[in-house]
Amino acid sequence: MNARILPCGPTAVVIEVHGTDQAIELSMWLRARELAGVTELVPAATTVLVQTSTAAALAGLDALVAEFEPTGRPGITGQLVAIDTVYDGEDLDDVATAAGISVEAVVALHSEATYVAAFCGFVPGFAYLTGLAPQLQLPRRSSPRPRVPAGSVAIATSFTGVYPTASPGGWNLLGRTEATMWDDHRERPALVEPGDRVRFVPVGR
Repeated sequence: MNARILPCGPTAVVIEVHGTDQAIELSMWLRARELAGVTELVPAATTVLVQTSTAAALAGLDALVAEFEPTGRPGITGQLVAIDTVYDGEDLDDVATAAGISVEAVVALHSEATYVAAFCGFVPGFAYLTGLAPQLQLPRRSSPRPRVPAGSVAIATSFTGVYPTASPGGWNLLGRTEATMWDDHRERPALVEPGDRVRFVPVGR
């Protein structure tokens, strides 16, 4: 694979790829190899950060990445997480109007898909989920809200996700969940981690 590898400090590199699907697949491909000295693999929208314990652990990484051939069908091995969702978001009607479909169709499209957590960011526990129906791939709000409630289920561009904590935000709000997306006291603090699959389960309007 032709990828650009950039240094990120003495013991890490950033690998630039062509799109989110490749970032997911490359991070999983590298993780499966259990590379000696690699302490962390962090996928993002179009990159993968490889953090190692020593500079020596980076030796040979260029040649290894060159062997990677993306298939476009990453084998997702993470957990399946079901998130109960009440579809009563402030932007639900606006999303339906922009998409040219009914509110019921918006709910059906959003809840019938199985999403993949591509990467996490923004705040702890916020997973960017891919697999959103094309009809729902709408831009962010032109005017972000100063405060979005914790548990808000939202969409923007090609992603959907859940706000783990109350924070500013510009995504379109479809509903809400009582699921705790981040808990420092859990063995796995993030409810959803990269590589996990996610389903939103309607539990009312």
